[in-house]
Amino acid sequence: MNKHSSGALAGIRVVDLSRILGGPYCGQVLGDHGADVLKVEPPQGDDTRTWGPPFNADGVASYYLGLNRNKRLMRLDLTTEADRARLLDLLADADVLVENFKTGTLEKWGLGWQTLSQRFPRLVHCRVSGFGADGPLGGLPGYDAALQALTGLMSVNGEAGGAPLRVGLPVIDMVTGLNAALGVLLALQERERSGRGQFIESALYDSGLSLLHPHGANWFMDGRTPQRTGNAHPNIYPYDSLATATDPVFLAVGNDRQFAILCRHLGAPALAADPRYASAGARSVNRAALKAELEALMAPHDGPALADALVAAGVPCAAVLSVPAALEHPHTAHRGMVVEMAGGYRGIASPIKLSRTPASYRIAPLAEGDHFLPHESANDD
Repeated sequence: MNKHSSGALAGIRVVDLSRILGGPYCGQVLGDHGADVLKVEPPQGDDTRTWGPPFNADGVASYYLGLNRNKRLMRLDLTTEADRARLLDLLADADVLVENFKTGTLEKWGLGWQTLSQRFPRLVHCRVSGFGADGPLGGLPGYDAALQALTGLMSVNGEAGGAPLRVGLPVIDMVTGLNAALGVLLALQERERSGRGQFIESALYDSGLSLLHPHGANWFMDGRTPQRTGNAHPNIYPYDSLATATDPVFLAVGNDRQFAILCRHLGAPALAADPRYASAGARSVNRAALKAELEALMAPHDGPALADALVAAGVPCAAVLSVPAALEHPHTAHRGMVVEMAGGYRGIASPIKLSRTPASYRIAPLAEGDHFLPHESANDD
């Protein structure tokens, strides 16, 4: 097998016209799993090339590099008729188009879904958008932080009694990219039956709302506006960061058995039988008193050592690590979750683990290309 054709999506050809995060992340997921991805940028390049520091030796931001491996890069000015014709030539050989143009832009250029679907009936066309094409907010641009505010995520994130807080990573953009990739896979699967492509829209607004569990489920049931609870889970306890003599430990106790093990390990088995804490519902209601009792028991302990001992005993918990500590953890290496490629590229690997057709890392960011790779023949080694 040649180096370009490994993976579950070997033979699938993708034109990625998208910029920023959601679309490029979708394209990278597809590329990691074997798709031949051509990233087509405007003449000035993807905006995220400038989103730094840090920058590499060529002045390209780490932000861009983290989203654009396993793609080859070309530039087209789609405001010109010649480059629109070149794009149509590429789409004639493509299975998938990923883009995040504002609704109406491709249509203005004669490249909208209605036109493309007539010319390329097997094409799967995936649009990443802020709000979808219509409705009260239809066609408006969307940005992760603004959507975190609008979809309620900020309202439930932050310390109890504190101000609403943005989640510290672009969670809506990334989930939108994953939903886009999932939509592409579903459409490709359906094409095996019908022989026809279809239009997919993965909207940041929809993805943000989809992340509201359990807060949305709670509101549907009791009508009470969800509140910020800091590190604590709104429904179960102890599911919180608790202080020790050194670093905090995050406990994620989900049932009575785990709680009993925790109490025994801390030398207070009777706590598990206390009526205030004997059931999950009671522990949630009496969480303030329980937190005080647990932190008193944990006060003599070293946090990381206690976390290791509790996990070994069967209590879900973890030390609270920094990003470098997490990426350098031995289990990160064991899981193959850091990619290293020639030229100094390092990145976070695919979390999707397939037994026969695993992800592969074949093309570092910024590799040039202006055509799809030839399909592998039966005689290729």
